[in-house]
Amino acid sequence: MIHVHTGIQVIAGTAKKTEDAVVVEDRFELLLNDCPVTDMIASRDQLRELGAGYLVTEGIVRCVDRVTVDGDRILAYSGTGCDLRQVKQEAGSSGGTSFLSVLPRVESDIRITSEDVIAITKEIETELWRKTGGVHCSVLFCDGRLLMKSSDVGRHNTVDKLVGYAVLNGIDLSRCVIGCTGRQPAGMVQKYARAGIPVILSRAASTDKGIATAEEAGITLVGFSRGDRFTIYTHPERISGTGLTAR
Repeated sequence: MIHVHTGIQVIAGTAKKTEDAVVVEDRFELLLNDCPVTDMIASRDQLRELGAGYLVTEGIVRCVDRVTVDGDRILAYSGTGCDLRQVKQEAGSSGGTSFLSVLPRVESDIRITSEDVIAITKEIETELWRKTGGVHCSVLFCDGRLLMKSSDVGRHNTVDKLVGYAVLNGIDLSRCVIGCTGRQPAGMVQKYARAGIPVILSRAASTDKGIATAEEAGITLVGFSRGDRFTIYTHPERISGTGLTAR
């Protein structure tokens, strides 16, 4: 997960040798029912969750029965089945390969408060991020409880890991909130929609298509959540205590 590398640090014109903790990125092959799906660049942890979550957030299958890891191969199995020859691929704005599928609309009666937004945002960091500064982080909350944190070199992978954890443990994602460090283009928002996640909080920005996708999919999208401030872009009715309605 971490390598130590020597470098030359320069501060105010003065140079000195330094050792930095650097995050490791690896390549993995994902298979579904023993058929190759894609190669993945990721951090080497929570790989079972990564494989299960990717298959769900890309709309390839709706459920995953089990996942095993064999070296650099992630082996996922689903009784729902899928003919991968019929699944069309595209270059995704979330990074890597994405798959084309019908975007569902998220239905959920979940409600959170402004205080919840601030509290969840405070949890969006991990030990790996603190040591290296070289990963994205995401957190999964359900009914006000922190269920899991994830770190990865790819922001999209952190979300897949959380979704995979929920799928493999029978957690109702329509009751969940995800908080993350990364920006929110359309490809990221599409992942949440396919997983059925109603509320997304990000410390970073969104894009115009990310916001439009969240509006269409019925997702509450919050950006620039930092300290005690945040911006609600879509479906503000799920967040109480603001006194305003987004146009």
